[in-house]
Amino acid sequence: MVMALLAFIFAAILQFGLIIHVRNTLIDAASAGARYGALADRTPEDGAARTRELLAGSIPGGAEAEVSAGLVGGSGSTMVRVSVRTQMPMVGFLTGPVGLEADGHAFRY
Repeated sequence: MVMALLAFIFAAILQFGLIIHVRNTLIDAASAGARYGALADRTPEDGAARTRELLAGSIPGGAEAEVSAGLVGGSGSTMVRVSVRTQMPMVGFLTGPVGLEADGHAFRY
């Protein structure tokens, strides 16, 4: 009985670590895409394309993530915002996908 409980706890910790890793990867890709889209000769759509490219190469199923980009801010400062939404399937005994969302912002040059 103790081994079953330890296996359950180990699997839950492993799943939690995997979710945190994917979330951090989403945040990094969104931030990199926002910085890319904020360059003078780029558009926010270029930043969204860069984010899709990074996600496709870094996490399984990253190419299917919903990526949107746009300009936000007031009159004095314009920022590029890249948003990423995806679902991560649960492993093993835990049911249902986990929805993950991340945003990246960068000041436009």
